[in-house]
Amino acid sequence: MPTNGRVWAALGGAALLIGCVSGPAVSDEAGGSGGHGDERRVLVFSKTAGFRHDSIPEGVAAVRELGSAHGFAVDATEDADAFTARNLGRYDAVVFLSTTGDVLDPAQQGAFERYIKRGGAYVGVHAAADTEYDWAFYGGLAGAYFQGHPAIQPATVDVEDHAHPATAGLGATWNRTDEWYNYRSNPRERAHVLASLDESSYSGGTMNGDHPIAWCQDYQGGRAFYTGGGHTKESFAEPAFRQHLLGGIRWAIGEARADCRPENGYRPLFDGTRASLDGWRQAGPGSFTLDDDGTITSSGGMGMLWYADRSFGSYSLKLDWRMSGASGDDNSGVFVGFPPSDDPWSAVNNGYEVQIDATDVPERTTGSVYGFRSADIRKRDRALNPPGEWNTYEIRVEGERLRVWLNGVKINDFTNTDPARSLRDGHFGIQNHGADDQVSFRDIRIKELPARAAAASAAAAARTPGD
Repeated sequence: MPTNGRVWAALGGAALLIGCVSGPAVSDEAGGSGGHGDERRVLVFSKTAGFRHDSIPEGVAAVRELGSAHGFAVDATEDADAFTARNLGRYDAVVFLSTTGDVLDPAQQGAFERYIKRGGAYVGVHAAADTEYDWAFYGGLAGAYFQGHPAIQPATVDVEDHAHPATAGLGATWNRTDEWYNYRSNPRERAHVLASLDESSYSGGTMNGDHPIAWCQDYQGGRAFYTGGGHTKESFAEPAFRQHLLGGIRWAIGEARADCRPENGYRPLFDGTRASLDGWRQAGPGSFTLDDDGTITSSGGMGMLWYADRSFGSYSLKLDWRMSGASGDDNSGVFVGFPPSDDPWSAVNNGYEVQIDATDVPERTTGSVYGFRSADIRKRDRALNPPGEWNTYEIRVEGERLRVWLNGVKINDFTNTDPARSLRDGHFGIQNHGADDQVSFRDIRIKELPARAAAASAAAAARTPGD
């Protein structure tokens, strides 16, 4: 993005009060924070009607400590009478902490369903999957039911999503000891898998090599995050597990955004390894540096790292990006639809740039098709994570139609009418803008789309350009 003199318009959040209340959560005349003020509030529910985990006290204490340190209040209860419409309305999320069996009666179930459908959030920990087997809504919300488990043992967790706050701080693999659940079904088609177990790394896995262990989803108007970890007392003292749990809670209460749509059929173009950069070429000055955590970070410029192995005409491109500077004044973008060239200005003049920097005029800010179409600013601002945190783009090209999703929210819909900039066949690349701009990327992946879908998409765009 060739521009200067930008001013960062920071996204401000209201100050969060810190609180921690013990005993059953009950409604009061003053109301609570679930949409009633600035304070975020979480309810931890740990009632058991079957096996009871001796790690529950440690889990409750950990959530309270995380709340105190990160600005959300925590109430804890094992009283199902807390599940009323009025009381649940006080909370931004409800954590089912190793609940087991039938813990809610029909009226309480109905109140919780309405809470979720009105925008509430669920966080399930470990045996939350061993709960309410005869309540279909809950099974869909949790994502999968418990089937069984082998003995407690070490295992390797493969991290599939590095942009979600629950997994952003983890490497490609995560080695830890816990009680590893097998599930009655695979949630992958319905939920967005964040991490899965390498069944070859331990004994007793029964999910045929595709074994999700943490996932998130948007569900019937609300949000749901589940992690299979947390059986042992020691789990809640592990810094990495606490960060994992904190990230899930932050996403659930709306303090962080992530793309939690199901993701299937993508193949990696850059997976964090040096070998995966073989298909890419640097055009123009500057470069990208591969870091130990599997990210590449821009330096110098103005140049572009582009995927030279082949061109694409109908596809969904996903990638995670992060602005490094605290000010957010870090310039970069994703170019699509340009012919092969080692001149970065060829992409500027013959393709389109989806902008990253949010410090310019609307048609040149995050999510814009640079210089041609602004993103929906209201939706963009709600979806955008601040500098220093990861964001995910989906850039979908079908025919001459280009759509952009930011953290799962569609923020732009643009149709090209210039034959010289045709999107029907071309390359894509990521920009290194200049010495003062540092933007990191990771997990660049693509799914090719059928041409028939592209034609239908183009026809739909012609009828209703944008939305």
